[in-house]
Amino acid sequence: MDDNGYVYGFIPSNTEKICNTIGFIAHMDTAPAANGENVNPQIHTNYNGEDIILNKEKNIVLSMKEFPYLKNQIGKTLITSNGTTLLGADDKAGIAEIIEAIKYIIDNKEIEHGPIAIGFTPDEEVGRGADLFNVEKFNAHFAYTIDGGHLGELEYENFNAAGAVVNITGKSVHPGSAKDILINATTVAMEFHSLLPEDEVPEKTDGYDGFYMITDFKGSIECATLKYIIRDFDLDNLQRRKDLLKNIAERINEKYKKELVNVEVKDEYYNMKKVIEPVMYVIDLAKKSMEEAGVTANIVPIRGGTDGAKLSYMGLPTPNIFTGGANFHGIYEYISGEDMLKAKETIINIIKNDAINHDNTK
Repeated sequence: MDDNGYVYGFIPSNTEKICNTIGFIAHMDTAPAANGENVNPQIHTNYNGEDIILNKEKNIVLSMKEFPYLKNQIGKTLITSNGTTLLGADDKAGIAEIIEAIKYIIDNKEIEHGPIAIGFTPDEEVGRGADLFNVEKFNAHFAYTIDGGHLGELEYENFNAAGAVVNITGKSVHPGSAKDILINATTVAMEFHSLLPEDEVPEKTDGYDGFYMITDFKGSIECATLKYIIRDFDLDNLQRRKDLLKNIAERINEKYKKELVNVEVKDEYYNMKKVIEPVMYVIDLAKKSMEEAGVTANIVPIRGGTDGAKLSYMGLPTPNIFTGGANFHGIYEYISGEDMLKAKETIINIIKNDAINHDNTK
């Protein structure tokens, strides 16, 4: 572990073939959106499709009616929290799957493999997981984050992302003599937000749709602050979204004939598709390895980001592979034990297949 909390591990090649160095990466931190302390995992064997009572006292129930994907988990072993915390499968499951796969490779010395690199990162959930990752030390030709969701997910497209802070300055006077003088910053903030497209929000979009999401709102008469995340798969559309925020600010300032609204926008990460497409062998290798594990690869865009997005632009192409979990970032999070084993098997197959594909010798 280095001074920044990144953990690196390396397994040397055991073959005369000249193989790729393959990396496997997961993150140790869990989402701040829900309590992650004192997690008390609950194991539910042979799930029968009925409601799972996570917490009887608080009437917290995991139901197929609310989460239809559970129908694919019938007969499997599910792991949940007790309803008072998140589970933390995002992404401690990825760490477990990588460790178990590597243990299998080490224990079965007859398996031919090239060099393997392992990395565990901090701070992924706050968007800084790859910031201090030592790509040069990791020295891999390509890598996979084991940080996806449902069985079979394989992802090499993700949002382009930006963040925006909107600061609004009002003018406070006594309400009894406020006519034509008072400017309520909170009212202006609500006006600002109302001018954004009401259907372009996470709860009304899916697939390749982009969105604006307000994440924080603080206001008084004298000042107000709005914070947004902005997401789009197309970089030009992301720019259009950023421009709209600034245009709204200009319209409001013009309306009030004062510089009330200031917008600061900062790019956060970009769609890794541009980096992965020239090296599609990495996707083909993962897809083949899933199929050999009896898993149908489901290539879908990530409606979010991973460490792999930044790492890809740092010179390490890093698509994302499933862990077998669902409902991340909240108390309804769960993971399938059987699907975790499939993730482990996929990792093992990737290692095997890359060695098989290299018949040249040193």
